[in-house]
Amino acid sequence: MILLPAAVAAVSLVAADPPPTFALKDGDRIVWIGNTLVEREQRYGYWETALHAAYPKVNFTLRNLGWSGDTVTGDARAGFDTPEKGYERLVSLTLELKPTVIFVSYGQNESFDGEAGTARFEKGLNRLLDALKPAKARVVLFTPVPVYKREFTAGPAAADGRNAAIRRYSEVIWSVAAGRGLPCLDLGDAVARRLTSRDIMDGTRQKPPAGEEVTENGLHLNAAGYRTTAPAFLTYFDHDPAAGSEWATLEPLRQAVVAKNELFFHRWRPQNETYLFGFRKHEQGKNAKEVAEFDPLVKIAEDEIDRIKKTLAK
Repeated sequence: MILLPAAVAAVSLVAADPPPTFALKDGDRIVWIGNTLVEREQRYGYWETALHAAYPKVNFTLRNLGWSGDTVTGDARAGFDTPEKGYERLVSLTLELKPTVIFVSYGQNESFDGEAGTARFEKGLNRLLDALKPAKARVVLFTPVPVYKREFTAGPAAADGRNAAIRRYSEVIWSVAAGRGLPCLDLGDAVARRLTSRDIMDGTRQKPPAGEEVTENGLHLNAAGYRTTAPAFLTYFDHDPAAGSEWATLEPLRQAVVAKNELFFHRWRPQNETYLFGFRKHEQGKNAKEVAEFDPLVKIAEDEIDRIKKTLAK
């Protein structure tokens, strides 16, 4: 049984046709790659928590490899190296984790290139998917999340322009998915519908009072934003839609998820990695072996998640 806030059941948004779904299996190892949306989700953990709550009897792990500002070419991961090195890191680390499922969330940053960049994005996405084939994983593509017009700091007209560009890049993702026979989950549409339902519920589309925002600037979700849109993230997963309890019930699980994510983050992105693995490793490279000591800590945190899930499955 899925446990989600009672408020989720208050609004029902039914599409004309049932959306495609994707199911998790026992033993799945999910690796999630993408940009700021993905990276910041690990900090709050609401979407991952909702996924665990949706599958309380399914044992799976999720490793978040999101990187702010990232693209399908791995530019943001370059560090002091070339963009190509950043891309190589993206691919190699994903494969090292031996995923059975790979969530791919790109298109938001690339959409700033407009129509002129669509061909480059399509080529880059296909290249990345080809590079990930050795994993033999089930790949799931997500469309990018639109900006929230009500809170977009650049104004409503700019929000419309941004969302038109994002929708265009979503079309590219759908096309690539169709050509490869991959599931493409329209996260952008689901999130937009959820935020629109929120506007309807409070009876206004005006700028919300201070402290009630769900984004930082209309573009990036804050903690309340991830919590509010968790049901949207679950829209395309084949789970039991039965109503559950309040988020307070899921808070111990969310805290366990966040703790695991923090430990794993330090495992794969140590703060002083330039000294441990980069061009200054001659200074502190001898300490690099200590990074692997996070592995048993991550395992302990994962066991705690499983322990809490068992209480939800009763």
